[in-house]
Amino acid sequence: MSLARRPLLAALGALAAAPLARPLRAAGFPARAVRIVVPYSVGVGPDVVARSVADQLSRAWSQPVLVDNKPGASGIVAFSELRSVAPDGHTLFLADTATLAVNPLLHASLPYHPVRDIAPLSLLFRATFVLWTGAKGRHADLAALLEAARRAPGRVSYATLGHGHASHVALESLARAADLRLLHVPFKEAGALMAALVAGEVDVTAFGVNTVTGLYQAGKLRPLAVAARDRLRDHPDIPTLVEAGGPPVEMHPWAALIAPAATPAPLLDRLQRDLLAALHSAEVGARAAQAGFEITPSTPQAVRDRVAADDALYRPLVAEGRVAPL
Repeated sequence: MSLARRPLLAALGALAAAPLARPLRAAGFPARAVRIVVPYSVGVGPDVVARSVADQLSRAWSQPVLVDNKPGASGIVAFSELRSVAPDGHTLFLADTATLAVNPLLHASLPYHPVRDIAPLSLLFRATFVLWTGAKGRHADLAALLEAARRAPGRVSYATLGHGHASHVALESLARAADLRLLHVPFKEAGALMAALVAGEVDVTAFGVNTVTGLYQAGKLRPLAVAARDRLRDHPDIPTLVEAGGPPVEMHPWAALIAPAATPAPLLDRLQRDLLAALHSAEVGARAAQAGFEITPSTPQAVRDRVAADDALYRPLVAEGRVAPL
């Protein structure tokens, strides 16, 4: 063989192999257990859905899919390892309003970038917030609470699970739309928050119905309004915000599943395809409904669009000092 033909044959061989190389990188997945990092405690709604999705993916991949709970700092604890994990599909992350939209508005420096460091796979679910007060609370209904807030700015209080939590920006969005000033009272964990609400130490909070089902059924909490355009199908007796005398604000916390940005495209295609199949399963839909969530399979672009919409919604809260940067 002449020396002139060797480079040509080598080039042709590389060209022939190139189309096969990309699929092979996806075909070898998963080589071991897969981990889904969840910025919530065990047993809360997002964790329940994540575990249901993990079960479906484990069956599809014939490998364990483990949920790794890392709550704290509105998702910063969980996402602090995003840049350090191998982009090989074996570590995925549950992202939400706080991690991708709110944290970048509140923190001058984060251990991750909400755009450059992520590869969205799909939205997972959305929920609907309901405004709650204690059964012995001092405001009979939402209209009375809003009127009290108008008469005494900064005296009506609302409880959340921390600065930058979805309920924090949601309730400040309500206050902004109603041209009110409310007093934010953050809590580190849900038990203490609920105890304070039941005791009347704080006036209102925002959670999905299923998060407070026990207290609601026991008559210790009263719903004031559903923060949505329509009433809840399973609780048609709870009025919407507009029906209760409030502004037309909708509060729909959401979650998505993402991979590290450098994950190869063929592998992202595989992850997206298998995730969508899991989200369309009856088991995941049923578990999500029990947790008070609506499953929302989507394209990766839909995740980016959701983040952009939240950024536009919450940026004025920071600019006006309603939600202070940290």
